Amino acid sequence: MAMHIPRSGLQQMLKDGAKNYQGLDEAVYRNISACKQLAETTRSAFGPNGMNKMVINHIEKLFVTNDAATIIKELEVQHPAAKMLVLASQQMEQEIGDGTNLVLILAGALLENAEELLRMGLSPTEVIEGYEQACKKALELLPELSCSTVKDLKDRNEVWKAIRTSVMSKQYGNEDFFSQLVADACISVMNKTKTFNVDNVRVAKILGAGMLQSSVIQGMVFKRNVEGNIVKADDAKIAVYSCPIDTAHTETKGTVLIKTAKELKNYSKGEENSLEEQIKAIADTGIKVVVAGGKVGDLALHFLEKYNLMAVRLMSKWDLRRLCRSIGAVPLPRMTAPTPDEMGHCDHVQISEIGDTSVIIFKQDKDENAVATVVLRGSTDNLMDDLERAIDDGVNTFKAFTKNNNLVPGAGATEIELAKQLTSYGETIPGLAQYAVKKFAQSFEAIPRALADNAGVKATEVLSQLYAAHQDGQKNIGFDIDAEGAGVKDVVEAGILDSYLAKHWAVKLATNAAVTVLRVDQIIMAKRAGGPKPPQKQGNWDDQD
Repeated sequence: MAMHIPRSGLQQMLKDGAKNYQGLDEAVYRNISACKQLAETTRSAFGPNGMNKMVINHIEKLFVTNDAATIIKELEVQHPAAKMLVLASQQMEQEIGDGTNLVLILAGALLENAEELLRMGLSPTEVIEGYEQACKKALELLPELSCSTVKDLKDRNEVWKAIRTSVMSKQYGNEDFFSQLVADACISVMNKTKTFNVDNVRVAKILGAGMLQSSVIQGMVFKRNVEGNIVKADDAKIAVYSCPIDTAHTETKGTVLIKTAKELKNYSKGEENSLEEQIKAIADTGIKVVVAGGKVGDLALHFLEKYNLMAVRLMSKWDLRRLCRSIGAVPLPRMTAPTPDEMGHCDHVQISEIGDTSVIIFKQDKDENAVATVVLRGSTDNLMDDLERAIDDGVNTFKAFTKNNNLVPGAGATEIELAKQLTSYGETIPGLAQYAVKKFAQSFEAIPRALADNAGVKATEVLSQLYAAHQDGQKNIGFDIDAEGAGVKDVVEAGILDSYLAKHWAVKLATNAAVTVLRVDQIIMAKRAGGPKPPQKQGNWDDQD
């Protein structure tokens, strides 16, 4: 019999099998190293030359992308400290919709530098204090670095150049084409009050052709076929129903006693007649297209054809709602004839084939529109998924401009300028906090360093060139690659601009995440629930051994 040893300290309070790590070595350094690993993973995917990651998630769906948000979402990070960084980058995705990788790299660098300070003998509290001071200062300095603004959000030329950088980091080489597509789509759905809803730019992915065959359609595109034989309607009034279009079934079970053949005939005739009356009433209001949220019955379809109505069925209630927004209709919950206010209007409703996919297109002629669809073409599904992420980033960046239209120099120029100014700010601070402020400044170097590493250029050389230029007061010098090769140049002239809001939130969220991780000095993990795992047998259960 095993001797029972009474546990001491924290262990005696907790359940058997609970783990407890505390102190710098066990908790803080462990957490920092987990976060560094996470940042390193996404770091090689940063910028236009970033490498793709291939992630296969738990249901074996394959992702090939360099979009940090997607990579992280599919990785399902387990480590509690690394999860903090994941949360910060997800927050960034919700706030700006782009720049997730920036948050991770920055937070990773902040923690790496914090580790050096802690090993030098500073206490975590002192590091945190310095970091928070530096973050506050960095956010004060940022607005001064703004190099231009997007003056008119309706001006296509200005808009696509501003979106270009965020699209470029996902689709290097095709950024001009795609940022113009995004600009067209965004400008057409932005209404007069300058409000912009990301949901109004839809993406339809259709296999085939090349990605340069992608286009923007004013209105909606659905990948499905119409119900009947009528495939086209122009200048059409549209009725939208959120219910099935079929013979009316009562809620309760009704029992009808039928005695003679004549009664049976009349009964079914009555049902038919009432359905025909309903559909005739709809047709009499001048409606040409009927959209249903449920199934369209055979008999109903017969009468729809008889009165020359085009029938479209949409599976998703979200799509139904978007279509209503796009054509200005009100979805009706039961089959009644719509009043003029409830009808929608669309200039062209037609069925078309793109590649060998049949689509229904609701297209409006006017420029101002409620919904625009970007039709993406591509040779594989993976490729189109990645294009969709690039479009998504572009659209979100446009949304950021509706809140704040300032632009800062991209390609690491802003980061180096902040690093330079924060270092000199660090000199002016008495006490131990100055070490932390300087390390905070140094963390910004991680951005141009990652860009240079991914481009295969010696990062140290690039950094010294950048610092030299910024020391001379050239604020807009960053690291860029173009036809002449990689090098340090004026990025504002090269048109590499980042959204000010994205930088603002990235600094804020990265600092918050890093500080939260540093504040942890003890990890207590209860034993995981669940009994022992069942033994994993190879082969079939009735195979002979």
